[in-house]
Amino acid sequence: MSTSDTVRWGVIGAGMMGQEHIENLLAVDGTAVTAIADPDAAMRDAAAALVGPGISVYTDHRALLESGECDAVIVASPNHTHRAVLDDVLATDLAVLIEKPMCITVDDCRAVVAATQERQAPVWVGLEYRYMPPVARLIDEVRSGVTGDVRMVAIREHRFPFLVKVDNWNRFSRNTGGTLVEKCCHFFDLMNLLTGARPVRVMASGGQDVNHLDEVYDGEPSDILDNAFVIVEYDNGARGHLDLCMFAEATHNQEEISVVGSAGKVEALIPDDVVRIGRRGEHWIGAVETHDVENTIAYQGLHHGSSMVEHVKFHDVIVNGGEPEVTVNDGLLSVAVGIAAHRSIDEQRPVLLSELL
Repeated sequence: MSTSDTVRWGVIGAGMMGQEHIENLLAVDGTAVTAIADPDAAMRDAAAALVGPGISVYTDHRALLESGECDAVIVASPNHTHRAVLDDVLATDLAVLIEKPMCITVDDCRAVVAATQERQAPVWVGLEYRYMPPVARLIDEVRSGVTGDVRMVAIREHRFPFLVKVDNWNRFSRNTGGTLVEKCCHFFDLMNLLTGARPVRVMASGGQDVNHLDEVYDGEPSDILDNAFVIVEYDNGARGHLDLCMFAEATHNQEEISVVGSAGKVEALIPDDVVRIGRRGEHWIGAVETHDVENTIAYQGLHHGSSMVEHVKFHDVIVNGGEPEVTVNDGLLSVAVGIAAHRSIDEQRPVLLSELL
């Protein structure tokens, strides 16, 4: 740490998510963004403009790491670069926030887990959907026992297609890990968290049916899936289901999350910011508790304020000690389920997590 009370942040990867993290950090007390690194000049300039005068700008992340200007870094570079960047970052004593997905292969995720075992500085994985206010309320209700033993977690995301990124890197599964890793690790993390169990088997069906069909880059067509159903089975008998469609922007709620157990059901609707609670023996279809969840987070950003909550919580860990709430093991499992889902689609069979882990 620097001698002041301010945590000095470096941002590695100054694209859309890097800039989103900068905007969040600017809204968090006790933080300063002191350095950014990105090989793309336009992204460097855009990110530097957000911070203003005094920001140090680098083309190579290693120069940032060697500068002595940071107490903590965010890794927000393209997915396929995470492992190589983290090899350098984790060799330092800097606190680290890794944007999701942690890496794009299980082997790389396991290498990251191993590299963190002897570190003193904390590492947090950016699975911030946990902190969207309706989702946080849902998690609290489940933990309070409203549902009883969780038996089923169903998540629907119906949304818009992938956005354009620098050099169109996100149009190819070899760079992203595939849609079910890149986009859906958030949802598999929620399933893992809500069931409180370990995933053991994955069955999936999906395809590229509408989006990016006419996109060809350097002679290579885009191969990004735009819809899928995924079933995840857990070692305690619980099940999760994901319904993903990325050509469904003509919708009302982008995310609908339902948790059902032996005693009742809780569901969260986003962006309605509504949580519904039904208790067996007390409520009936059409007559459950409905709660409007107030969102008072100071900076909303791209994810309903959840990234700011993530940063506030991690800032507390960096300054006051304690363990990160979202660990590298969480990052590993969220990626492993996504990879298993892709393998299930490709090979048209159920996939055991033991094949990967």
